[in-house]
Order: sequence, then structure tokens, then C-alpha cells
Amino acid sequence: MLTVIMECRDQEPELAQTLAVLVAGAIDGLVSDVVVLDHGSSDGTARLAEAAGCRFYRQWSMAEILNAARGDWILLVEPGARPQNGWIEEICEYVASSRKPAQFSASRLHRRPFLKRIGRRPPLEQGLLMTKGEALAAATAGGDLDHIARGRKAQRLSSELVPSWVARQNRRPTA
Repeated sequence: MLTVIMECRDQEPELAQTLAVLVAGAIDGLVSDVVVLDHGSSDGTARLAEAAGCRFYRQWSMAEILNAARGDWILLVEPGARPQNGWIEEICEYVASSRKPAQFSASRLHRRPFLKRIGRRPPLEQGLLMTKGEALAAATAGGDLDHIARGRKAQRLSSELVPSWVARQNRRPTA
């Protein structure tokens, strides 16, 4: 019922964190497939995605990716983002009763510093849940996942999402 799509570039540790959370959604029958769109990673992103059963693409057409999505709903997230407790039940309930896009609530435990909260935040910082049809309509204008999400009005879910910048911030430098 739900296809998760992420874009990556050398984000193997962050991708692993997101995939670990999505496993519960797959077990409960919510997540039908995960798509990883790669922008030239040189780390283990491809191996991780393939080992986890994701569809992995180095080259793609966004319309083709969305057409091939198994789910009727699309969840766009950044690698490293982690939905918190209750997200599976809430999304199941939401998609059964609405057709409008939705976003997770910001994590109360992980807030950006005040000055970084002023202005525009990245379009996928809180993820974006939308119907496959709406995603396809947005994809015809071209672009990446940010392009599809930019300017989209979305309902706020009560489930929180730890944003991807937390995982990047906590990443240990490689030697």
C-alpha cells in the first residue's frame, strides 16, 4: 500500500538507520517497497540497498519510478530520517480516510537551533506522504524528490519524524 522513495549520495549510515525503521512497516504490511535513487555514491549504499531488498537506481526517470511503485501512496523521505512510535498505525488510518498529502510532526527532541529554524526548511525535512497519482502529476514537471515536495500543502500527522540532519550530525568522521 505504501512505496517509500529516497535519494542518496554517499549516505550508507543514514540509509541504514531509515531502513531499520521501515522494516516494522514492511512486517505490518504497510510498506510494500522501498526505492533508492542514487546520485553517484562511492560508499556501500548500493550494497546496503540491494541487501535490504530495495529497488536501487543509478539512472532513472521519475515518472517511470512512480509508475513502477507498488503502493497507492508514496512516502518521500531523506536517508537518515526516522519515523517514531505510532507511525504505522497513523499512516494506515490516514490513507484510509484522506487523499490529501501529509507530513510528520517535527521531533520535539531534535530541534534545529533558533536561527536555522527561520526561513525555509528543506522540503523533505518532515517527509511527505502523497497519493501515487499526485506524485505522478508533480513529476511531469521534472526534477527530483525535492521538486515534487516543494510548495506542497500538507496535513500534519501527530507521529514525529527525527529528521535526517540528526543522523548526519551524529555521523562519525571516517579515518
